[in-house]
Amino acid sequence: MAGNISCGGALAGLLEEYGVDTIFGIPGVHTLELYKGLATSGLRHVLARHEQGLGFMADGYARASGRPGVCFVITGPGVTNIATAMGQAFSDSVPMLVVSSVNASADLGKGRGRLHEVTDQQAMIRSLTGASYLAGRPDETPEHIARAFESFATRRPRPVHVAMPLDILAAPTQGDWTARQTSAPQPPDPAPVQAARTALEQAKRPVIIAGGGAVDAAPELTALAESTGAVVVTSAAGKGVVRESHPLSLGATLSLGIVRDVLAEADLVLVVGSELSETDTWREDPLSLGGTVIRVDIDPAGGNIQPDIAITAHAAAFAAAMDGVRSNLPGNRQHARAAEIRARIAEKTAPLQRMHMHVLDVLRAALPADGFVATDMTQIAYTGNHSFPVERPRCWFHPSGFGTLGYALPAAIGAMLGARGRPGVALAGDYGFQFTMQELATAVELRLPLPVLLWNNQGLGQIRDDMNATGMAEIGVNAHNPDFQALA
Repeated sequence: MAGNISCGGALAGLLEEYGVDTIFGIPGVHTLELYKGLATSGLRHVLARHEQGLGFMADGYARASGRPGVCFVITGPGVTNIATAMGQAFSDSVPMLVVSSVNASADLGKGRGRLHEVTDQQAMIRSLTGASYLAGRPDETPEHIARAFESFATRRPRPVHVAMPLDILAAPTQGDWTARQTSAPQPPDPAPVQAARTALEQAKRPVIIAGGGAVDAAPELTALAESTGAVVVTSAAGKGVVRESHPLSLGATLSLGIVRDVLAEADLVLVVGSELSETDTWREDPLSLGGTVIRVDIDPAGGNIQPDIAITAHAAAFAAAMDGVRSNLPGNRQHARAAEIRARIAEKTAPLQRMHMHVLDVLRAALPADGFVATDMTQIAYTGNHSFPVERPRCWFHPSGFGTLGYALPAAIGAMLGARGRPGVALAGDYGFQFTMQELATAVELRLPLPVLLWNNQGLGQIRDDMNATGMAEIGVNAHNPDFQALA
């Protein structure tokens, strides 16, 4: 390929070799070379109405499919507009590749007033990424793309940004522009794995906490829970890793005091694929975990607990290494214990949450087991995080870590494309919906059968409640909404 096509024109073909099938983008004068390559590729291009929306679409695509969402954006405002979505993907460990243009190499850092100029675009975006690369030569772009896909396969998935200066976009290719084989995940260290096996076999009150890093280990972790009699709690990102109708499942209930008591009383807690952050537990005080604590995560640096046994591994590799672990704990005793805890949780459901559940029960009945829900930061979704039953992983998408508004609709669009035929719903609040409601046009353009379920409490309902709870006057929380039906 070297020398017979521009770097920008060659990129689409390279991405196809890595298995990419969809690009979320908005073309601009600085990305015309990228779009020349798209025109002759087999890639589907999704035209969003705002870069924040296209970033959320890529996020939803990745969560639904397990493959990285890929975006093309222009220099300057394209990058600043997508930054919020990149922050969300960074916080929630979602694989996303953002390819942007940047001003010509000779202009970088010079402040000459070029179109879309940012003095240091890479520095601006670096803190929202796992890595940000600048292609300084025509042969560097394939190197950066290879590093991105290697990181998605072997490390904690986070956004990767690749910036291509205008002169590099237009320059003829040099070097090898073919996809490279990504590495297989490394197996875990056998010593802590053996220690974990022994501890699990001896535990009498074991609990498994499964986070978003465990979504690809659902069968293995379910088998481990059954063989050890461990009750299972998940974060919102881990909903469905063990089906929530399973007799050992307590669902995504880390925020509830009853479940925190269960964790404190456990003699072993196995944490798989979660850093147990504030937005996993929705408590300011740290969790009290009883007995031996085992933490399994691909990112050894993350986490808000000090484990007794630390294992650096992908969840599926760890769970496979636990094959054959057996406990003497009677499974039916744990089933009865989990059922009692679920009953106590139901008794303590607050009136507002009961109102939410009337809606969520109807949604659950209408949506098949493999259907997904993409949610926003809204009270009905907060209830759904722990009360909407999910039977499979990659079916409940909530913007936990960064907590941005406007996520639901565009994420549902991307998820519908990534889920390849699975039905889905966008669950939004009235105020958050208005952040990205223009993406209704994208859904219509794509002819997606996408219902939008809108919880309308006339403004910022959660913040209004918080103000009332502290005796404050209501300031800036009561909005004049459009007629949403007429808008639709």
